[in-house]
Amino acid sequence: MSAPTKPVTITFASWVGDQPAMKKLYAGFHQEYPNITVKFNNIPSDSEQQKLVTMVAGGTAPDVAYMDSSGVADFASRGALVGLDGYISGGGVIKKDDYVKNFTENSIYKGTMYGLPFDNETTGLFFRTDLFKQAGISGPPKTWDELQADAQKLTQPAQKRSGIAIFGPESGYYVQPFVASAGGQMLSNDGKKALMDSPEAVRGAAFYTGLAKYAPADYLNSNSYDGRVAFEHGQVAMYIAGSWFGGSLISEAPNIKGKWATAMIPQDKKCATQVAGDSLVMFDQSKNKDAAWLWMQYLSRPDSLKTWNVGQPDSTELPPLKSLLNDPATFKGKEWLKSFASMMSCQVITQNSAQWGQIQDHLNDELTKVIYGKATAQEAMQDTAKYANQLLAK
Repeated sequence: MSAPTKPVTITFASWVGDQPAMKKLYAGFHQEYPNITVKFNNIPSDSEQQKLVTMVAGGTAPDVAYMDSSGVADFASRGALVGLDGYISGGGVIKKDDYVKNFTENSIYKGTMYGLPFDNETTGLFFRTDLFKQAGISGPPKTWDELQADAQKLTQPAQKRSGIAIFGPESGYYVQPFVASAGGQMLSNDGKKALMDSPEAVRGAAFYTGLAKYAPADYLNSNSYDGRVAFEHGQVAMYIAGSWFGGSLISEAPNIKGKWATAMIPQDKKCATQVAGDSLVMFDQSKNKDAAWLWMQYLSRPDSLKTWNVGQPDSTELPPLKSLLNDPATFKGKEWLKSFASMMSCQVITQNSAQWGQIQDHLNDELTKVIYGKATAQEAMQDTAKYANQLLAK
């Protein structure tokens, strides 16, 4: 695909337009394609998907967006996105088979790729090594029993310290490794039936929500990003999060450098993690699809992906390409990230359903009730399964 011979402007919706790495990438792109100007439309991450729904309905969708990968199938099912298979095969730059399969699953709808994975992460355990040492605990917990025992030991009300942080509004996401570790799953393999009411899934949910007794009450109705300060200030000793959290600690909490480490999520029957990330998508309403594709293609080059994911001091995510993940040089200076890459050997959870976002929102609400003692885990999972099956049957 050749560069345009006349000036063209495309819009790019994201919450990362002001980040130095994105500015660096755009500078390189504009130098190579001087006739293409990218107009950055900055939207907060927690409201982007709803904003994009409104823009699509109003006929004002951007040309390209950086969005949570979990929303790609939903927008594709609405006919709002452009299938990218033809662009990929015709461009000759992107090698589809180099993408990590677990990172592409959320970007595929009915066999067609609608999103290009841009940054990804697995979920793991961060722990304060200094607080563990003070409590006489030699290393991170590896099993549920150890996790519960350590959380209890590390919870010291007199010092206003809790063992672990959990967050009701995000509980539907963070509960999933516990459900899988117990031998359960949220949806059937074909994504058409809810299975979160099984005894195994309920067991996982009960264990996860039970950690609330060792968590700071002030953050139970908050989110992991706002709650990150509790870990920095020693209010919690353990924190379950994606690798993004490491970047936050590096940039915002240099005072605890050398006082934290990472480990796999403690397991019941087997180890499990989930994949999250963001993808680049092109909207069907775009009037400059070729220019939009050149921008997406440039951002998806291996060197661009390396710059974005690990190339800045506080960028700590996993590049979506096997060639980068398998290159020892990728994580130079950030060796702790290798543990997040190694978690890919565990059961990796993805929910390939266009309705999953709505189901997870409902599950967040139900599990929050459990965390506050207003429902049981079984009631929450059964209620969500009923809701999900009604939604999936439509």
